[in-house]
Amino acid sequence: MIKSELVLKIAEQNPHLYQRDVEKIVNAILDTIGDALARGDRVELRGFGAFSVKKRDARTGRNPRTGESVSISEKVVPVFKTGKEMRQRLNAPAPKTMKAAAAQ
Repeated sequence: MIKSELVLKIAEQNPHLYQRDVEKIVNAILDTIGDALARGDRVELRGFGAFSVKKRDARTGRNPRTGESVSISEKVVPVFKTGKEMRQRLNAPAPKTMKAAAAQ
């Protein structure tokens, strides 16, 4: 799902809201999460998961094409860890289809 599909889905579920307003809300949420991560803060959405940042130290890598050593600078990368409810939802047994139930 891409952001525009998310906006459409939310607008369909909330017919009292204009699509442009839903888009502004989604952008505001994502911008706020991005700003918090840029400050080094952790963003936790209970039941969904937590966004945080992790520092990767500088290291020496290799250019796969030439095999030459390359210096890789330190950087900060975003990390997402799913929440308990999301993990359970993703790992729930798949519901039986009518065809599979009839075969048994």
